[in-house]
Parts: sequence; C-alpha cells; structure tokens
Amino acid sequence: MTDHFADDIIDRRRLRRKLTFWRSVALIVALACLVSIVFAMQPEEGFGAKSRPHVAKLRVEGTIVENEDLVALIDEVGETDAVKGVILAIDSPGGTTAGGEAIYEAVRRLAADKPVVAQIGTLGASAAYMIASGTDHIVARQSSIVGSIGVILQTPNVSGLLETLGVEVKSIKSTALKGEPSMTGKPVPGAEEMMRAMVLDSFDWFKGIVEERRGLSSAEITELADGSVFTGRQALDRKLIDALGGEEVARDWLSSEGVSDDLKVIEWDAGEATSGELWSQAMARIMGFGPSASASVDAIRQRLLLDGLISVWHVGH
Repeated sequence: MTDHFADDIIDRRRLRRKLTFWRSVALIVALACLVSIVFAMQPEEGFGAKSRPHVAKLRVEGTIVENEDLVALIDEVGETDAVKGVILAIDSPGGTTAGGEAIYEAVRRLAADKPVVAQIGTLGASAAYMIASGTDHIVARQSSIVGSIGVILQTPNVSGLLETLGVEVKSIKSTALKGEPSMTGKPVPGAEEMMRAMVLDSFDWFKGIVEERRGLSSAEITELADGSVFTGRQALDRKLIDALGGEEVARDWLSSEGVSDDLKVIEWDAGEATSGELWSQAMARIMGFGPSASASVDAIRQRLLLDGLISVWHVGH
C-alpha cells in the first residue's frame, strides 16, 4: 500500500514537470507571436527596416532651439551600423546660436563615422546654414534661400507702454550692468557695448566655422558674412554650397562616397522613440500598456520665445 502511494506521488510529480515544461513552451511561443505582431504593426520604415542597411534621412525644420531629442537621434544614427549614409534635410530660418551649436557639433560627430550630405529646401539660413556647414556636402535648390551669416540680439522695450498704463518699474541692482538689456528702461552706460561685444564674439565664432568648413579665405568670408542671403545659384558661385538640386542629387553624392544606390532612404524622426525605447514600448504593448507621450518634445515645439543670442533670418518689414 505504501509502495503504491509512493508511485502515485512520483507519477504526479512527473506530470507536473511535464505540464510546467509545456506551459513554458506555450508562453514562449505566445510571446514570440505577439512580438511578431508588434513588428508587423510598425510602418515599413519602422525599427524592423532600420535594422537593415539603408540611408537615414534627418530633418532640421522650423526655428532652431536646443533640441536634446534631435541631438540624441543624430548620435544614435551615427552609432547604428545599418546606416550607411545620411541626408540632412534642412528647411529653417535659423534660431538660437546655442541650439545651432549643439546640432552642428552632433552633425560633426556623425560625419566622422558616416558620409553626410545636407539638402536645403526653401530655407537654410543663419543657424540652419551653420548646421549645414557641418556636413561633408551641401545641396540646395536654385531658388533656395541660403546664407545670412551673422548674429543678432533683439530686446523689446515696453517702457512707453508701461508709462501709458501708469505702471512704474523700479530695480535695485548689485551693479549697473546686472539685468541688462532691460525691457523697462533705457540701457545704462556700458550696456550696449557689453551686448555688442557678446554679439561680435559669437559672430567671429560663426564666421570661423564657415571659413574652415567651406575652405574660404579671410577676404571671402569677410565679404559673405555681412548678413546677406543668396539664392542657391548665387550661393554656388560663392562656394557656400556644392551643388544644385534635390534629394536625388544628394543621393548621387552619397553614391560617389561608396553608398549603394539600391539602399532605401528611411526617415528618422526626432519625435519617435529611440531603438531602446521602441523595444520597451513593444513589451509594454504585449503587457497591455500604451506608449507614453514625450512631454519634452511637446514643450520644445510649443516654445514661443527664443532665449539668448539668435542667428535667425527673417523678412524685413
């Protein structure tokens, strides 16, 4: 009787182990199917396609501010072996000098690992042109607006409006130049000189970038860096760009650098998650959770004011 009872216990344990094994197999198969479904739900240019050799397309559009997401995306493109070449599609009037500097430096890091070409659309001016100069080759349309090499600092003065409204603003400052430029009064002695020195220092830095990257002489950069804008045709004559055309001309240059013509162009979006985040989102979907929104991207896109020195081209009034 005791032996029969012991045999039952052994049989039950064997059965339990078999059930545990097949449950584990079933769970692995189910997870594999769910991951396959997540991959299938991605657009053609999603992270599945990005794992295969391709040409990455990055966009720099609108007013340029400090954009950590775009800088991180540029760095990720540089670290991705499947990316064989990069097209930087630019359509921007410029923006903050600090924002342009951060993206320019990211483009230079990228160009150290991959062939990078800038393709300017309607606008590639000021800080946007600075970013374009970080690539190895610049293409623009014949009627593109290019250039505006310069820096500007603009501050509104509402003292007249406040006076009309009967509002008086008083300031107690540690030194005369603290808080300058002020929106509520005339510049104190030395304030305009201080601000002009800042502008000229950034201007010299900007000119130095263009002079070095475009192989210009001191005389040439002095003539070009007066804030003027040029059409693509004029910019070609002045060595600010390398060729006229669109994306097909950019692809031709990449081909000359050894990038196969057969590779697809896949757009990488700064609003999309990085590859690591995509895997996290895939598992979140499997577990029944949705991807979270990127508050930082929305905050950047909703910014209405530019802080600090700017290098931005705009039509005069």
